[in-house]
Amino acid sequence: MSESPKKVVLAYSGGLDTTVILTWLQEKYGCDVITYSADLGQGAEVETIHQRAANAGAVEVIIENLQDRFVEEFVFPAFRANAIYENQYLLGTSLGRPLISERLVAIARKYGADAIVHGATGKGNDQIRFELGIYALAPDLKIIAPWRTWEFKSRSDLIAYSKKHNLKIDATAEKPYSMDRNLLHISIEGGVLENPGVEAPSETFILTTPPCDAPDKPEDITIDFKLGDPVAVNGEKLAPAQLLQKLNELGGKHGIGRIDIVENRYIGMKSRGIYETPGGTLIREAHMAVESITMDRELLHQRNVMLPTYSKMIYEGYWFAPEREAMQAFINQSQKSVTGSATLRLYKGAAHVISRAAEKSLYFSEYCTFEEDDVYNQQDAEGFIKLNSLRLNLWNKMHGGYHV
Repeated sequence: MSESPKKVVLAYSGGLDTTVILTWLQEKYGCDVITYSADLGQGAEVETIHQRAANAGAVEVIIENLQDRFVEEFVFPAFRANAIYENQYLLGTSLGRPLISERLVAIARKYGADAIVHGATGKGNDQIRFELGIYALAPDLKIIAPWRTWEFKSRSDLIAYSKKHNLKIDATAEKPYSMDRNLLHISIEGGVLENPGVEAPSETFILTTPPCDAPDKPEDITIDFKLGDPVAVNGEKLAPAQLLQKLNELGGKHGIGRIDIVENRYIGMKSRGIYETPGGTLIREAHMAVESITMDRELLHQRNVMLPTYSKMIYEGYWFAPEREAMQAFINQSQKSVTGSATLRLYKGAAHVISRAAEKSLYFSEYCTFEEDDVYNQQDAEGFIKLNSLRLNLWNKMHGGYHV
C-alpha cells in the first residue's frame, strides 16, 4: 500500500498464521484490526476465536454463523453439478472462500476499513480465491497479504514469533499442519505430508474412522432429493446444515470420504493433501443415482460436458465470474426433474448404490426388459444402425477407412 492503513479487516481463523498476522499488523502499521470469522462448521475451533483475537489486540471481534447459508447457497449448487476437481477433490475449501470474501467486503464497508487482510500464503490457491472474490465485489478496497511481504519465511518462523509474543496457538514444530475445516470437509497439508512418498500419519484423519476399524455390519441409508438438492435422510427432513452434519456422522462412522491426493494448484505447482468429505461423498453418489433415472440423456450429457470447466472455475476462485453464473443457470435448470431418492449401503470405506426411485422416473422396465414385450419393435434398430453408419461408410469409401 502507498500509505499505512488506519483500519483493516482480517480474515481470522484463530490458527497460527492469522494470530501472528493480527499481532504483526499492529506492529507494522499501528492500525486498528477488526477480525472477522465465518462459522462454516469448524466445530470447537470457533469457541476459542473470540478470546484469542481479543487477547492479541483486536479492536472488534466479529463471528458469524453462516452454516446453513454455506450449505444452501454454495455447497448444494455445486453438488447439483456433481462438481469435482481432477476427479477426486469435492472442493470443500474452494466453496467456502467466496462466502467469506463476500462477508469481508460487507464488514469492511460497515466499519469504514481501508483494507482487507488474509493469511493465505503466496504459494497457495486461497490467496487467489479471496482476492478474486474481493476484487469482483469491491475493486476499490486494498488487500494486504502478509505472506507475500513480511520477513517470515516458514511456519517454523511463525511458531518462534508466537512464542516470543506469548500467543496461544495449537501448531507445534512436531505438528506444523495447515488445516481448513467446514461442514463439507477437512483438509490437512504441510509437515510430513509434503513428502508424497510418506504415508499420512493417522492423526491427520479427524472426521472418518479407519475403514479397517469401521463397523463389520453394513448400514443402509436413504437420501431424498427435491429439484437436485438433498432434503431428507432416512425419511427425516432436515435443514441444509443439519442434513450435511447427519451425513458426515454416518459416512465418517464407516470410513467413507477419505482421499490422499496430489493436486495441481492454480498457481502452477503440485501439492499433496489429505481430505475428508464423508457427507459430501454420500450426497454425490446418491445424487448421481437419482439423476440416472430422472434426467433426459442429452441434458445429462450436456451438463456433464460442463462439469470439468465448472469445477475448475470454483477451484480457481471464479465463483463471482459471469461464466460461472451462466453455467449455474443451466445446471439449475437441468435439475428441475431431479426429485426422488437413492439408497446407499455403507461399508468399510465405500458407499454403494443399491436402489433408486422417483415418481417421474424415465426408467420403463417394459422397454428394456430381456423378456418378451409388446412396446418395442427390435427390427426398428436395423434402420437406426444403418442411418448412423452412413457417414462411416462414406468416409471409408473416400479414404479407405480402417484396415484390420
